Amino acid sequence: MPVKIRLQRHGKKGKPYFWIIAADSRSKRDGKFLEKLGFYNPTTNPAQIDLDVDSAVKWLQNGAQPTDTARAILSYKGALMKNHLAGGVRKGALTEEQAEAKFNEWLESKKGAIDHKKASLSEAKEKEKAEKLAAEKAVSEKRAAEAAAAAAPAEEKATEENYEGAAVTEEGEPEANVTKEVEAETAEEAKAEEKKDSEA
Repeated sequence: MPVKIRLQRHGKKGKPYFWIIAADSRSKRDGKFLEKLGFYNPTTNPAQIDLDVDSAVKWLQNGAQPTDTARAILSYKGALMKNHLAGGVRKGALTEEQAEAKFNEWLESKKGAIDHKKASLSEAKEKEKAEKLAAEKAVSEKRAAEAAAAAAPAEEKATEENYEGAAVTEEGEPEANVTKEVEAETAEEAKAEEKKDSEA
């Protein structure tokens, strides 16, 4: 019976997640399977993968063929590496302890790479958040400046309307009052001159 290690889709529309299974190659994609090896959630960043490495290695040693995506996942989690080292142990090229040490060393380097990726993603997220905040602050400051600029001409216009037709002289008296006083003095002088003429 040809066995495949492949993905079986679950989840809802637009939000899939997958089981990693060992199944008969003739069975349907979402049909019967022989063993569930783990799950794969591609909607997160980085993708969430949980895999039983020992079971995967057992199936690989029994001749199971992984699909392309399943092969990439097995490689990412170290199942192919462990299978390769197990082959070396069977041939006598390595001891069990050496193979285990190499595998643990590989796991540590992989974990460091994953942690670095997570850190860089969180830094990028924080940077993007700070840039958005700065942009929003700039927009709000611009709006406040525009509102202040619009309010200043309105105040000037109101001031002009209050003093229209009554300009203020240097002494602080309205010009209209000064004009009335001058006219009154002129009228008095004219009357005085008429009186003198009539007496003469």
